[in-house]
Amino acid sequence: MSDTGSSPALAEQAGTAGGMIELRRQEALLKTGALQNAILTSANFSIIATDEKGIIQLFNVGAERMLGYLAAEVVNKINPSDIHDPQEVMARAQALSLELAIAIKPGFEALAYKASRGIEDIYELTYIRKDGGRFPAIISITALRDDYGEIIGYLLIGTDNSVRKQVELELNEAMAAAEKANLAKSDFLSSMSHELRTPLSAILGFAQLMESGSPLPTVSQKRSIDQILKAGWYLLELINEILDLAQIESGKLSLSPEPVSLAEIMHECQAMIEQQAKKRDISMTFPELKFPYFVKADRTRVKQVLINLLFNAVKYNKVGGAVVVDCAMITADRIRISVKDTGEGLSPNELTQLFQPFNRLGQETGIEEGTGIGLMVSKRLVELMKGEIGVESTVGVGSVFWFELNLTTEPKPAVAVVGPAAAGQSQAQNDSQLSTLLYVEDNPANLMLVEGLIARRPDVRLLSAIDGNRGVEIARASRPDVILMDINLPGISGIQALKILRADPATAHIPVVALSANAMPRDIAKGLEAGFFRYLTKPIKVNEFMDALDVALKFSNRESVSVKKEKIS
Repeated sequence: MSDTGSSPALAEQAGTAGGMIELRRQEALLKTGALQNAILTSANFSIIATDEKGIIQLFNVGAERMLGYLAAEVVNKINPSDIHDPQEVMARAQALSLELAIAIKPGFEALAYKASRGIEDIYELTYIRKDGGRFPAIISITALRDDYGEIIGYLLIGTDNSVRKQVELELNEAMAAAEKANLAKSDFLSSMSHELRTPLSAILGFAQLMESGSPLPTVSQKRSIDQILKAGWYLLELINEILDLAQIESGKLSLSPEPVSLAEIMHECQAMIEQQAKKRDISMTFPELKFPYFVKADRTRVKQVLINLLFNAVKYNKVGGAVVVDCAMITADRIRISVKDTGEGLSPNELTQLFQPFNRLGQETGIEEGTGIGLMVSKRLVELMKGEIGVESTVGVGSVFWFELNLTTEPKPAVAVVGPAAAGQSQAQNDSQLSTLLYVEDNPANLMLVEGLIARRPDVRLLSAIDGNRGVEIARASRPDVILMDINLPGISGIQALKILRADPATAHIPVVALSANAMPRDIAKGLEAGFFRYLTKPIKVNEFMDALDVALKFSNRESVSVKKEKIS
């Protein structure tokens, strides 16, 4: 006897060809019947069949298990809309009515409308059990037709969607938790940046004052001050690189792509690196660009990458060596910037370890300082700017580090705006009248530092306030030419104080310069969006501070003249 359950009578017919065909046909029918019976009695999904009016005619075991009804309780008595959430059925009817611009009655008509038009329809609705319990289900509904194409009923196949919904819920909760953790991380990074920069501001600021003070320091004092400055700037570099890397890894680093002139970038970087190269008798060669190349990138980050490669080329070069910078077109829309040195070069094994954080390739015990983060940060920055970075090296000959960026068209000339003053010693105003600077700062060390800097400006007198509210009061009473504002202040923040000053016609024209240890890119962007004239970060760089003060004073003078003219007119 076969596994299909064929009878002895059927087996007797197998001796003839016709009997064999009949045997196979009946076995096939038996298989089909067994499959149909297995489907109808399956407890894993519900099968509900209705007549053309939507009254339930078939209610399988799966439907009984899912919904808690016996077939006898629903067959010829209710339609499927009675076991769905009525609010959802109503919403489905309204959505169909709006979509089709015709009235769709809530109820089974809404559930079966598309299927009745021969459109495959799968939807999500909530099933309601006999005991009132609810669970999400995915329903597939198909119209059943006779041989003449007339609808004789509908078939609804449903599956319990609770597990998937639970997984989705858990995934959404996990994503929300991750986002909360990222925000907490960003807040921590911003706070850490501020807390680390605040003491560094005092260390580097007063060291700069001592270095250029009167009388000048002795040779021994100068040597000590140089070490303080060297260590302080190195620590600041380490802080910046760690924060950059953390922001990149968390996906929080924001870039501002724009057309960037390579000629300008190289000129600025050359000015920054040449002094260090001269100390080691290393020659620097930069290309004379025949065309005004512009790349689509973040200007600050392009400089950061190039400066990192240049510093490394000088740092790990031999005394009396050379550094050659070059630009070459790779394709019609891509350019490569390369930095070639005459250092010791890197072995194939060392090349595989490059661009890894905190990996200095055995230089940890050497005399050259370094974090082992710069190249890793540079790689990520270049990739974020849709570029590529790499290196070629030969032991005993030197290395060539390069990065590629996409070219773009030169930006159209813009109307001239007030920009940073040229670097150099600040010039006093032509008239004898003193300009007034109000510094709002609660940190005594920072206040002392700025007092020391302004003491070198015979054209400026300094007022101070230790909190935002007091700063606003003094600004309204004394009408200073420029206001220097910390961000984290007692009472109200520097940004809140700025809003108050901007809302008052008496102080709205006064340029307010932020001076803050909040140095994360999002902090700077937030400050500039709030309306600060400039945003300076701590630790203070004396030349940068003086330049910004000059620009603010010139702007203030022009605004004061405009205000006076308006009052006269």
